[in-house]
Amino acid sequence: MNDFLEELKRRHQLAAANAFPATGAVNEFASNLINWLFPEHTGQVMADPVLEQYAILLELQLQQLLQPMNHQLPTDAASISKAFMAQVPLIYDELTKDAEAIYQGDPAATCMYEVIRSYPGFYAIAFYRVAHALYELKIPLLPRMITELAHARTGIDIHPGATISPWFCIDHGSGIVIGETCVIGPHVKLYQGVTLGALSIEKTMARSKRHPTIEEHVVIYAGATILGGDTTIGHHSIVGGNVWVIKSVPPFSRIYYKAEHKFSETTQE
Repeated sequence: MNDFLEELKRRHQLAAANAFPATGAVNEFASNLINWLFPEHTGQVMADPVLEQYAILLELQLQQLLQPMNHQLPTDAASISKAFMAQVPLIYDELTKDAEAIYQGDPAATCMYEVIRSYPGFYAIAFYRVAHALYELKIPLLPRMITELAHARTGIDIHPGATISPWFCIDHGSGIVIGETCVIGPHVKLYQGVTLGALSIEKTMARSKRHPTIEEHVVIYAGATILGGDTTIGHHSIVGGNVWVIKSVPPFSRIYYKAEHKFSETTQE
């Protein structure tokens, strides 16, 4: 028992030396930011004077989250917080386009308010876009904490390192996995259970492109699995449900399984 307690002491000392903010505080920051941009997110509307000052409050909140990590950051917490807030207008613009894509892509959606307030796809994309901006600023762990909060709530697992263009539509969403080096073009639509993953999980490949590229105007239906950093799905293609793809396909392709369960590919000029 004494050896066990000593091990725990070492673990806690190591955690203290590599301090990261509490999960609840990270969740609060991300939620506050999304609600500032989209009051539909929670239905909490801000008065004009508060709205105008909220950017300063958010910048200070992020700075406080980052301060315990100062020795792990590429520059000081205040500079990173300011740089992040400068990216917020772009995050807003991209999320507005994402919400429109989800609304236009789902006949069941009655209005944009419904998409922003209740759709898990929008929730996951919103948290991803916040996390990706932090990831690009080379902040350790915090971006992954933010996307994992959305993952826990929606079942949609998007790595903050993925590069996802606007007009991104996730329909239903549960079980979707998007890997770290995945590149997704504009006007792409994913259904539930889609995996955009790696062919190999060897640690030596950590710095290489391991996940596929999905070009613009591609639809990927439920349960499809697309693997490999060299795999590209050409623009305006459709990938059918439960398809397994490990090689590139040209633009305007239709990928599906025939009834006898044989892989088929067609190309439409």
